[in-house]
Amino acid sequence: MENEDNISLSLKEANDLMNIAYESQKIFAEFDQAQVDRVIASMARAGMENAHHLAKMAVDETGMGVLEDKIIKNEFASGNVYEFIKGMNTVGIIKEDKEHKVVEIAAPMGVVVGIIPTTNPTSTILYKAMIALKSRNAIVFSPHPRAIKCCMEAARLMEKAAADAGAPKGLVNCLAICTKEATTELMKHKYAAVILATGGSAMVKAAYSSGTPALGVGPGNVPAFIERSADIPDAVQKIIKSKTFDNGTICASEQAVVTELIIAEKVITELKKQGAYLVSGSEMEALEKTVIQQNGGVNPDVVGQSPQRIADLAGIKIPAETKVMIALTKGVGKDYPLSAEKLCPVLALYIEKDWRKACERCFELLSYGGLGHSLVIHSQNDEVIREFAMKKPVFRILVNTPSSLGAIGYSTGLAPALTLGCGTWGGSITSDNVTPLHLMNIKRIAYHLEKKSKTSETSQANYCYTKAEILKAMEHQIRK
Repeated sequence: MENEDNISLSLKEANDLMNIAYESQKIFAEFDQAQVDRVIASMARAGMENAHHLAKMAVDETGMGVLEDKIIKNEFASGNVYEFIKGMNTVGIIKEDKEHKVVEIAAPMGVVVGIIPTTNPTSTILYKAMIALKSRNAIVFSPHPRAIKCCMEAARLMEKAAADAGAPKGLVNCLAICTKEATTELMKHKYAAVILATGGSAMVKAAYSSGTPALGVGPGNVPAFIERSADIPDAVQKIIKSKTFDNGTICASEQAVVTELIIAEKVITELKKQGAYLVSGSEMEALEKTVIQQNGGVNPDVVGQSPQRIADLAGIKIPAETKVMIALTKGVGKDYPLSAEKLCPVLALYIEKDWRKACERCFELLSYGGLGHSLVIHSQNDEVIREFAMKKPVFRILVNTPSSLGAIGYSTGLAPALTLGCGTWGGSITSDNVTPLHLMNIKRIAYHLEKKSKTSETSQANYCYTKAEILKAMEHQIRK
């Protein structure tokens, strides 16, 4: 009976929050660009000022990650994201093509439903709230049940900061009673305009199956290839830095190291030198059983935990200074548990004959739960780098950078984001790092164009040509 009452209360809350958000968004939709930008600046400042407070709440409540790293993530989700989006035009006429007589006008989508993971709860709230409101939307969050308190606090701070800057109250909302039924209610609600889903594969699939337009994130089984021309100490340092950042909770963190036989000994020596513990024999079997569940999927008890904690769970003794555990692995798939995504400081290691075989191995790893997400390559050989980029089914090819930080746009020039699209290869509608531009509709005014022949002065080929001119152009192209 208690469970039924809880579900009933959560469903009522979901409906109430969606109704509040809907009414508030209608008012907010009338704000001009200066008013919107003032709101976003206030939200970003609140996120920066409360980065430590929210990070501590997240670590205390979820038991995952590293306090210092969660502070960085909160600052990134507010400060770095703000710097990227502050100059975006998201209100009124945002583009006018006078030559072709097309005018583009931004329109908000409405109410965004934000699904929040337990691995990056507060930073994801900050980021999603800011990009939603930058596009004049409202947002209602459904947090992971293990991260309710910290998510509610992050949402409260964002709501208050927006209201303090003149926004209508009720633009940022968060469920306090989290049930699957309430999340489903949000996603299928008549006022839900779009779903912004970050979480496990099941949750993302549910979002896409809800009937509401959705932007979802798939898993990231990221390979890191160390090619023979790489600066090996630098490559290892960046891989370990990335894998240990917040104890591996970012989905873009490396899951396997792939290298060539000719440099394998140097790579292993450097890994050990920089704090990696190489497991073998019975240790590897124990680690596999501890990290990956028997029916597949990472064990929740190891997500975001330190290598020492994971070793204790596996009954393995490791040096106190160990930063990551790494296991030499021969294949990919269910028979090789550590070839899957592991959201903790554990890596698989593959040694291949040459870069072509390494390329094939990376393809296998991506196909086993990481299609479309990210791949990192450490190399000084542009030819090999380009070959990887051309052949791999992945949308972020990161070069000589920590993958977890590079993919989100912290150590690269990619758009700063905590929702990383995996494209159609990964079951996502976009391959981009999601920004406010993905959360607004574009209206277009298109004026009549007179038919005129193409001349040297009018080379853009956007005029209404005659049939003869079109056929002539086709024939020219075919003969090239």
